[in-house]
Amino acid sequence: MNLFLLDAPITSKRQVARGMFVIGLHAPEIANSVRAGQFVNLALSPGPLLRRPFSVYRASADHIEIVLKAVGAGTAQLLALEPGDRASCLGPLGRGFELAAGPQTAVLVSGGLGVAPMPLAARDARAAGMRVTWVHGARTAAELCAETDGETVIWATDDGSQGTAGTAVAAAPDAEVVLGCGPNRMLAALAERWPAAQVALETYMGCGTGVCLGCAVPLKGGGFDRACKEGPVYRAADVDWSALPTHLSYAVTA
Repeated sequence: MNLFLLDAPITSKRQVARGMFVIGLHAPEIANSVRAGQFVNLALSPGPLLRRPFSVYRASADHIEIVLKAVGAGTAQLLALEPGDRASCLGPLGRGFELAAGPQTAVLVSGGLGVAPMPLAARDARAAGMRVTWVHGARTAAELCAETDGETVIWATDDGSQGTAGTAVAAAPDAEVVLGCGPNRMLAALAERWPAAQVALETYMGCGTGVCLGCAVPLKGGGFDRACKEGPVYRAADVDWSALPTHLSYAVTA
């Protein structure tokens, strides 16, 4: 798959949950080739900001969208961008979800900012002939993403303020295909219930191209992978979850 480095203008910005925004960029080359679970690396153009990885949230003929929450200096600088500003956009990067065609049900399980790859996953699952159930969880109703995509949508909140009280993993029904994204603690629980599930890891990615080795993922069979090259999507049972931190990704925390 081709890799593109674009000086991409910001085209839209909207809030979808407390502190969570969707940013649109004009990036036709990436939009036409990206698959669910892949990501882009963004930096200010021009600017000193190191690149930050973001799963592609949606893609159209000439635009892509990413989900962003400012919890550090780097993401705050990106979130300060307005339509007409520009960002350096590298992508599509990484290995996405593998979806075999067939009349089956895909359950998408996301927690917090793990919502990021799910609209694109819903698109690709439907294209493969599947029905989509989306289960999204957060700490409170205010932190749930207001945008949904699925024939069935199930909410879960830690405090019970909307939908099922508890975790998204506990609220999810069984299905032939399970895709997950969220905090590593959530994905570890998902791996216990569905070892064959595909999960998009949230982890530190410095360069996004496999050079810096900052995104090493410990494997159950021994050794390490690079999330930006061999991932970020993995079979849940293949990851050594006990050796991964439980916090959210670098893109979320910096």
